[in-house]
Amino acid sequence: MLDTPSLIIDEVKMQKNIEKLAEIAEKNGVSLRPHTKTHKIPDFAKRQIAAGAKGITVAKVGEAEVMAQHGIQDIFIAYPIVTESKIERVAELSKSINLIIGVDSFEGAAKISEVAKRHQITIQVRLEVDIGFRRTGVPYEDAIKFAAELQNREGIEFLGIYTYRGFFMNGKPTLELEKAGLEEGQLMVDLAERMRSQGIQVRDISVGSTPTAPFAAMVKGITEIRPGTYIFYDRMQAALDASSLDECAAYIQATVVSRPSKDLMIIDGGSKTFATDVGPNSDPLFLKGFGHIVEAPHAIFERISEEHGMVKINKEDPFKVGDIVHIIPNHICSTVNLHDKVFLKRGDQFEEKTVYARGKLS
Repeated sequence: MLDTPSLIIDEVKMQKNIEKLAEIAEKNGVSLRPHTKTHKIPDFAKRQIAAGAKGITVAKVGEAEVMAQHGIQDIFIAYPIVTESKIERVAELSKSINLIIGVDSFEGAAKISEVAKRHQITIQVRLEVDIGFRRTGVPYEDAIKFAAELQNREGIEFLGIYTYRGFFMNGKPTLELEKAGLEEGQLMVDLAERMRSQGIQVRDISVGSTPTAPFAAMVKGITEIRPGTYIFYDRMQAALDASSLDECAAYIQATVVSRPSKDLMIIDGGSKTFATDVGPNSDPLFLKGFGHIVEAPHAIFERISEEHGMVKINKEDPFKVGDIVHIIPNHICSTVNLHDKVFLKRGDQFEEKTVYARGKLS
């Protein structure tokens, strides 16, 4: 019996999810490069590659190093790398694997070029383009100017463009995933064509989060999709209708440690167990609570402190101290990063898996 709280991964559901997106990518003739920030586990990345993924995506140089140490040979760091210390590590890693990094500034490009020339190598880059999420990425209207600069930089090999927009459209969250995904893909294809018309070579057009990837992949000209959460899905993805709750492969097993009143039970998992970045009432999902209680869908996981989870239940619910409950987190990616290990459920057996790339700060 596992102690609690524990993060459990249902192997059968996970494998079905892996194969589902691989089939979508193959059907649409695009490459699949899953974002491994969701699981941070090399063995799971290898399963994705075995199912058809071309390579993987990570968010940090440290994550890339961990994955490379475990034999992953094709990695995209979808993040602007701007400090010399990190670029030095990128240069070293580029000598042993196929590595691509993100860039979205002239300052970053200049530093990458400088380090590459010092190492007498070429560093592969993609230009990140902002198409409405307002995070990293050059403004859409400035992308051609940036791409021309990158193509002419010594020590840099410009491969193409990428974006992340998630379930956003017209600057706001949306539940119209198909419309958002198709628009995301078309905006990037149109931009690439304009670049090519000005003599800029664009090989890669990379798009697509878990909710939009199946639709963005349908746009002719898209070369790659980068979904991440799909390997497990979570309550947020189910609320978006990107999956069902039954497809969610990851959940927290917790113990009821107190029932101080008839309408309240306390579980042994709080903010050190569950991510809180997707909280209750987040637009447009308006989730109630911090997770879905499998044994009591009507219950509301309403409050969290560091080690306690407060769950509002019905007075007639039979829960008692010592009972085990299972909770699907609102956001699984950040939840995984709170755990040193997960437990892969295979029938009645559990295999411990180390979350090797968790907590990487760089």
